[in-house]
Amino acid sequence: MKNIVLTLPLLLVASGLIAAPGRTHDGHGASELGVTVEELANSSRQWNGAILPKYPRGQPEVKVLRITIPAGVTLPWHYHPVINAAVILQGNLELQLKDGRKKIYQEGDALIEVVNTIHSGKALGSKDVNVVVVYAGEKGVPTTVLTKP
Repeated sequence: MKNIVLTLPLLLVASGLIAAPGRTHDGHGASELGVTVEELANSSRQWNGAILPKYPRGQPEVKVLRITIPAGVTLPWHYHPVINAAVILQGNLELQLKDGRKKIYQEGDALIEVVNTIHSGKALGSKDVNVVVVYAGEKGVPTTVLTKP
């Protein structure tokens, strides 16, 4: 017997709760239950435009963190040796690469983080930044590594 892996949207389609994209649903589905699915990010590229690296061949490990960065705080230079994505729940986050390139993410934005690229972040404005980050890595590999300035 084969194992079937379903993402939440595919699970909802398979269970008949929502219609597959481009199809209508007859019967009692997600719309009748109030369930909605909104894709926040879908990319094979990092926020700096580089293509994501291949996944490692070791034991996969997924970690989900809620991170709060106080208003005005600048994070130290660091890099992530694993693929990760984030959703900004509150505040404005400025990400900066060593070469000076910057990008600002606001409340509700999703991003595919840079991998093995030194960068920093700063909580802009008067609100703390509250972000949920999902790391898709390999068992025993750290999610974040601090570097020297």
